[in-house]
Parts: sequence; C-alpha cells; structure tokens
Amino acid sequence: MSCRWGTELWDQFDNLEKHTHWGIEFVERYTKFVKERSEIEIGYAKQIRNLSKKYQPKKNSREEDEYKYTSCRAFLMTLNELNDYAGQHEVIAENLTTHIICELTRYIQELKAERKSHFHDGRRAQQHIENSWKQLESSKRRFERDCKEADRAQQYFDKIDADINVTKADVEKARQQAQLKHQVAEDSKNEYLTYLQKFNKEQNEHYYSLIPHIFQKIQEMEEKRIEKVGESMKTYAEVNRKVLPIVSKCLDGMTNAAASIDHFPQQDTKQVVESFKSGFEPPGDVEVEDYSLSMRRTVSESSYLNSRGEGKPSRSNSRGKLWPFKRNKLMSLLASPRQPPPPPPTSPSPGAMPNGPQSPQQPKEPLSHRLNEFMTSKHKMQCLRSLTRGGSGPEDCSHLPPEQRRKKLQAKITDINKELQKEVDQRDALTKMKDVYIKNPHMGDPNSVDPRLEEIGQNIDKLELDSRKYEVKDHSTEHHLKSRSTVFDDDFDDEDPLPTIGTCKSLYPFEGQNEGTISMAEGELLYVIEEDKGDGWTRVRRNEDEEGYVPTSYIKVFFDTNAKGAMTYI
Repeated sequence: MSCRWGTELWDQFDNLEKHTHWGIEFVERYTKFVKERSEIEIGYAKQIRNLSKKYQPKKNSREEDEYKYTSCRAFLMTLNELNDYAGQHEVIAENLTTHIICELTRYIQELKAERKSHFHDGRRAQQHIENSWKQLESSKRRFERDCKEADRAQQYFDKIDADINVTKADVEKARQQAQLKHQVAEDSKNEYLTYLQKFNKEQNEHYYSLIPHIFQKIQEMEEKRIEKVGESMKTYAEVNRKVLPIVSKCLDGMTNAAASIDHFPQQDTKQVVESFKSGFEPPGDVEVEDYSLSMRRTVSESSYLNSRGEGKPSRSNSRGKLWPFKRNKLMSLLASPRQPPPPPPTSPSPGAMPNGPQSPQQPKEPLSHRLNEFMTSKHKMQCLRSLTRGGSGPEDCSHLPPEQRRKKLQAKITDINKELQKEVDQRDALTKMKDVYIKNPHMGDPNSVDPRLEEIGQNIDKLELDSRKYEVKDHSTEHHLKSRSTVFDDDFDDEDPLPTIGTCKSLYPFEGQNEGTISMAEGELLYVIEEDKGDGWTRVRRNEDEEGYVPTSYIKVFFDTNAKGAMTYI
C-alpha cells in the first residue's frame, strides 16, 4: 500500500509541519529514555562492584585463613563472577551510548536541518502562489473598475448626443472620452487575462509539481525517521542480547562455585582438623584414690605405711584424671585480658548507679605473677605457650600447639626451598652466561658476572642454613609431642575451684568477647572468687561452669569478711 503526501495531503501543509515536529520530539524522547537506561546500568554496575569489593578478603587479615575452606573459596569465586557480571552491565551502558545515544543525537540534528529546509521551500512556494493570486485579484478589480467607468462614459455620451441643446463640441468631447474609457477597459481586460493565464499556470505547477515534490521529500524524511527509530530499538535489544552469553557464563561460574562445596564437604571438615589439631595425647583412665584406707588402718599400720610412702596418693596416679574442664580454666586464666579494662559507659542505662563505689585498689601483685606457680620447668613454659592465641609469635612458632607448629615449620621449609630453587636457577643461568662470555669475549666481560654470582652464593648459603634450622625445629617438635601432654596432665590435675570471697552487683552491662572474660547483664548478682590485683579486672563466678573476668569499674563489690570458701552458686 503506497501513498503520496504531495497529492493526498496537498492542502495539509500546517498539519504536516506539526506532525514532523512531533516526530522529532519523539526521537528526542526515545533518546532520553536510552540515556536514562544507560545511567541506570552504570549505577547498578557500580553498586555491584562496590558490593563485591566490600566482601573481598582484606589483605593481611584473619579472613585470608578462612579461604582454605571450600565454602569460602566458592564465595570468593562468586564475588569474582559478580564483578564480571557488573562489567557486562557497563558494556551495556557503553554500547547504548555509542550505538544509540550518540547516533540518534547526531541524526536529530540532521533531521531538524532537513525538515527546516523542506518547509522553507514549501513556504516560499506558498508565498509565491499567494503573490500571484494577489496580482490576479488586483488586475481583476482594476478591469472591473475600468469597465464601470467605460460604461458610465458611454451612457454620458449617449445622453449628450440625444440632447439638442448641447453643442457639437460637447458631444464630440463626450464621444472621445467614452472611446478613451473603452480603450482603458480593453487594456485592463487584456492585463487581467494575462494575469489569469499566468496564475492558472503557476497554480497548476504549484499543486501538481512543486508542492508534491516538496511533500514527497518530507514524506521520505518521515519514513527514514521511523526506520531510524526501528533500527535503534533493534540495537537496544541486541545490546542486551550480546551480553547474555557472558552473563550466562558468570552465572555458570557461580553455579560451579556452589557445586564445588557440594562435592567436597569432607575437605572442609578435614581442614578444621588440620587447623586446630594440637597433637596432645588424650588423657588416660581415672584411677581409684581410696581415702577410706586411713579410716581402717591402725596406728602401727599407719606408721608402717608412712614409712613405705603408701599413705599418700602418688603424683604418678594423677595423670589418669579427666582434665578437660580444669585445663579450660587454665586456658581462661592465660587468655584473660591483658589490655586495660574498658571505661564505664558515659551514659549508663536507667537503674544503674553512676556514683557507685569503685572496687578497692589494693597493692597486690599483677595477675600474670600467678602463672609462676605453674611454670617450674622449661617444658611447662612451652606447654603454656602452645595454649595462647593471637599475635605473630616467635620465629620458631613455639606459641602454637605441637601439631600446628609442625605444619607452620613445614610451610616455612617449603617456602625456603622454593626461594632456594629460584636462586639456584639464577646461579646456573649466570654460570652459563659467564661460560659464553669466556668463549666469546666480544659478547661481554666474564668478570662482570662475578659480583652477582657471589651475591647469589651468599643467598643460597643463608637459605640452606635457614632450611636446616627449621628442619631441626620440626624434628624437635615431633620428639616432644607426647612429653608435653604428660607434663600438662601432671601439672593441673590437682587444681581445686577457687572459693568465693564475696558478692558483687553489676552496675553496667558487659559483653565478654575476649577469652577469659564473662558477660553480665545490668543489675546481675555474681560471686567474687578473686579480687582486683591492680590491673582493673575482678574474677567472678556465675555458676559451676561459668566464671571469668569483668572490669572492676563495672561492678560494686561486697566482700564477705566471714567467708570460709563455701561452694555455693547462684
């Protein structure tokens, strides 16, 4: 179905002008839509990248150790795929800007200029035909006027000619005047006919040639505009479709990351063993300690037994006791806060006592001095070090449990061997280079390589020395693995729970997040089992299984002067 604006819309010049103006506004509105979509994609990609960056593991942090687990590695893979996913949205924004926004912006300028040119030609043609029509109307009015004047002159002549009282001269004068008017009217008629013929020709050319040609160009311009919008919409869809394969790969990568967790769940549980295995031997059976023997024996038997040393249980029997709870008490003691206690809240909660008395600051020895009771040998010191957590620790990793120490030492040995191999490879390469220089002096000076060879040789000697040193430490760790467990059992089996020396009431809530501390709620009553030693911490007990340190400034202490160490719990 075809149509021609020039013939079917010959009289709709103003409406066509309005319609084409609307068409340009529509292209501009569509361009604005694509631009806003591009801005949305850029903003979305930025938010996705920031989210991925936020959850990336921080360098030199504890989170790096967590990525030995498959779930954490899968999460890292997901974050990386999410970062690539964000990149595809940036590609969408870039392609929308390049292939649609910039293209349509340039096209709109061209379309405005073309439309202006076509309607300028149309207005000029319209103005020309209007001027021709005005000339025709002017000649027509002039012809009509001259005809009326000629008719009046003829009537006057006829009247004078019929009047017998008028002189012959007057009659002749009237006759000449009538002839003159008739000649003027005839000339006006000829002029009118000329303008009429000219107007009809120009009008025919205007409506059947000039206007159809102009309107046809406007129609072609409008059809091109519509095609351009259609192409842009197709490009809009293609821009989104092109990134779908890569987006699909990103999603496949996330799926594969999740699948890696399902395939190796045992690997993570094995990693827990590798990370936390201490290497100590489990405790043995608890042996019977019959205290009733002293009730049945006689004085002579008691003397006899005492002389043989059988009246008291031997230390060797104590290693069979169950020690996990008491060992945890020691670990709580060792892990008790060494940093200053937190200051009390500046704005205490309702019901608190802001002016409550502080716990007495008595000149006692620091808490760390109490550890001297357990450190009677070098092996005990090493055992205690193996229980502490945090900090970089000494170079020989003696602060770690034996099993963890062995793994750390093996890792260091592996790193040293890798560096050693690099230095050996460099030495071999420089040695070959020196041989080439010796055989071909023009290629270089052989002596220029010697300083570097000497430096590498020193590095190799140092790395070999470090490797042997860590290997010796590794062997010593395995040798003392069982002995440490034995010493630990012997040292802490006989520890008895500390008696209560008073009570306390918490003035503020406290969250015991560090090892060795205990949480408490505001207004809670606790038992005091060890007063402040001058470091700002008081040891309290809630029940048989819960005890730890709280800031002295957070509690109000009521010492029991008559306390005899009764083991009662709240």
